[in-house]
Amino acid sequence: MPDESRRLDSVCVYCGSSNDADPAFLAAASQIGASFAQAGWKLIYGGGGVGLMGATARGAHEAGGRVLGIIPKFLTGREQPFDDVETIVVDNMHERKMLMFEQADAFVVLPGGIGTLEEIIELLSWRRLDLHQKPIVFHNPRGFWDPLFALLQHTINEGLTPPALAECWRSVEKA
Repeated sequence: MPDESRRLDSVCVYCGSSNDADPAFLAAASQIGASFAQAGWKLIYGGGGVGLMGATARGAHEAGGRVLGIIPKFLTGREQPFDDVETIVVDNMHERKMLMFEQADAFVVLPGGIGTLEEIIELLSWRRLDLHQKPIVFHNPRGFWDPLFALLQHTINEGLTPPALAECWRSVEKA
């Protein structure tokens, strides 16, 4: 997923926590987690054991990978963190996102909902403000993220976002 020519130790995954996700998305998430383990990358993720988030962590953990979950206290009941992976419980979502960002050398974005959108928009905004140069890769099965890319392109076309922002991420269809 991320460019292996850069020295990476940890990769943060943003993705959905819904158990109603397409089974193909869940399978790909598990495969991506396993591929991180095989590459020697530590998985940084939102700490839950549900949805694509849980599938990614399970895939990495079962393949012998290092996994760090970061979860707000109020979500521990709803998102069921795993007992057998390193987990940091934080006070709120802002602290979770900042710690995930600080721990990661790169980011992979899998299909997700409004929470995933919030995370990726903040990450792109920080990139726009030159707060980081970390690689960003979207896993885009069946064009899942194409509507977001179209919206971002629209903001560029309207002069509201610099054209260079469109060059700060890669999109891949296959895991």
